[in-house]
Amino acid sequence: MTTAIKAKNGNAIFSFGIKGRIGANHPIFVFCGFFVNLDRLNTYPAPIRIILFLLTLLVIWLPIAAPMHLIFGQSVGVGLTILLYSEFLGLIWFWGRKIAKYPHPFRYYGLFFNGKNGRDFLFGLGLGSFALLLFVFLQVGLGWLTLQTSDWQNPLPARLLPMIGVYFVDWQGAIAPGLLTSVGVAFAEEMLFRGWLLSELERDYSKKTALLAASLVFAILHFIKPLNVILATWSQFLGLVMLSVALVIARRRCGGRLGVAIGLHGGLIWCYYIVNTTHLIRATGVVPEWITGIGGNPIAGVMGIIFLSAIAIGFRKF
Repeated sequence: MTTAIKAKNGNAIFSFGIKGRIGANHPIFVFCGFFVNLDRLNTYPAPIRIILFLLTLLVIWLPIAAPMHLIFGQSVGVGLTILLYSEFLGLIWFWGRKIAKYPHPFRYYGLFFNGKNGRDFLFGLGLGSFALLLFVFLQVGLGWLTLQTSDWQNPLPARLLPMIGVYFVDWQGAIAPGLLTSVGVAFAEEMLFRGWLLSELERDYSKKTALLAASLVFAILHFIKPLNVILATWSQFLGLVMLSVALVIARRRCGGRLGVAIGLHGGLIWCYYIVNTTHLIRATGVVPEWITGIGGNPIAGVMGIIFLSAIAIGFRKF
């Protein structure tokens, strides 16, 4: 016997019991012991669809992740993260085809496998790299930041380097691994926030509302920290919102393709990684840290927010 929760038209929304079909045209699938009507699921408001999607993802991932973490501990953290994202990609394909009825789910979310999207990516990567380097050297010219000396022929013990201002610079180790890591992070975040989340919000809300909502979610999820850290790095939240706004506008400017957003995001992360790991610059203290970037983070300062705003305006106008 099956117990069902029905809508006014008599179609079952959730039913608990024996798996089957609710009529000829109402496919269902099991979710936490419930049979969910896929046709009805696609009509729910965006917040409910998003929450159900994420709960489904956790139900798929946790049975594997929990025992692996208990057995192997932190050593499998990276592997479990990759598994989670792989399941995310698989689920958005299933969700798009079976629930939302998109003929090409990845394309709908902005992921195109063609030359145009590849050129968009390269353009974005170059723009992001150039913007970050311009950001750094402009402030060097103003005297707000200074370049640190480096000696990579005869490196000294690491503990002495900060004391005398001499650093061993491993450019090869910074550039190649930094590029791979940055592009990987950018792809993951763009597909999640500017791809899937933004597209789901745009189905129900105006473009402006979807942009603001997706940007706030992006910033909040990156800002889950202890209260004292939040208060100390408050300007970073504004920078994260502005970064997301720029990336959303970049995607829309390129016909919904994610290539330029992935490249732009990756370029910014890549050059920041190089500057940070090579200790290339340091603040002079001429201006407050909230102008150059709290903790050396470019998007946690007024200058970074201005640069991101300029990028957003540039994509919007040109």
